[in-house]
Amino acid sequence: MITSLKKEVAQGLEKSLKTLPSKYFYNKKGDALFVEIMNLPEYYLTRSELDIFKNKSLQLIDSFEVEPDNYFELIELGAGDGLKTKELLKTLDAQNYNFDYYPIDISANALTLLKKDINTVLPNVSVKTQEGDYFEVLDSLKESKNPKVILFLGSNIGNMTDEQASLFIYNLGDNLQEGDKLLLGVDLIKSKEIVLPAYNDSQGITAAFNLNLLQRINEELEGNFNLNNFEHRPEYNEKEGIAKSFIVSTTDQTVEIKALGASYHFAKGEKIHTEISRKYNDALIDKIISDTDFTIGNKIMDSKRYFADYILTRN
Repeated sequence: MITSLKKEVAQGLEKSLKTLPSKYFYNKKGDALFVEIMNLPEYYLTRSELDIFKNKSLQLIDSFEVEPDNYFELIELGAGDGLKTKELLKTLDAQNYNFDYYPIDISANALTLLKKDINTVLPNVSVKTQEGDYFEVLDSLKESKNPKVILFLGSNIGNMTDEQASLFIYNLGDNLQEGDKLLLGVDLIKSKEIVLPAYNDSQGITAAFNLNLLQRINEELEGNFNLNNFEHRPEYNEKEGIAKSFIVSTTDQTVEIKALGASYHFAKGEKIHTEISRKYNDALIDKIISDTDFTIGNKIMDSKRYFADYILTRN
């Protein structure tokens, strides 16, 4: 992990428009902060998808087109704390479905906590944690010809450009068989009055989450970022449906990162782009999957119609 962190931090900070990968938000502190974010009043995304999983789990399961007696593998990409998935697992367990749950995450800490929690609240559910890159793990599971249902929740696909998202879904199809399902959770395009506060909460938790990325570089790569000299600043273009997160330098400064053997100058007001959060509608989803092996089987929305879970079928 240190090697890839070094490489990607160096690549990002050497660009004329500096970037840092959002995947490195998630260490032990970042995981805890994101759990706090999911519970914030402004952060509607988790509540919206949780509404679907709590109140429409039977509809989701019907869309999977699996029979209770027929074994299948339920595989979640980026499982995190499993808040929403546990609602689905409860229903599957109560209906006596025959499955194993494979949560995949790059955070060993998140997986350990998730497995412990599920073993406590749902002791009958088989949990087989998988630490690592999505596609490496999926490739290792590909040998099994059992039916698969892939969960990619939380609008995590929105952290990619549309081109990256299309390639990502295409590559997922390469690891699946005909008839396998992909549950793709996406945030729908809405007004900035709803969207922007979700990325800039009044308590400053989202800011701390973003700035923790600099702290991680300090700790793991011997950097000397002064977090007091940077601030979190989100933007949202309602017409495009794209939210962006930036870390902005509040002064002219130079930061040294010893593990990279390099120093980086930041002008006052200079931005580091850390994340995009794409919002969607049917036309965008159709476009993204147009060159993949998937077709839309169903679309299930929350009660406020803020969020949608699309169930895609591998052809």
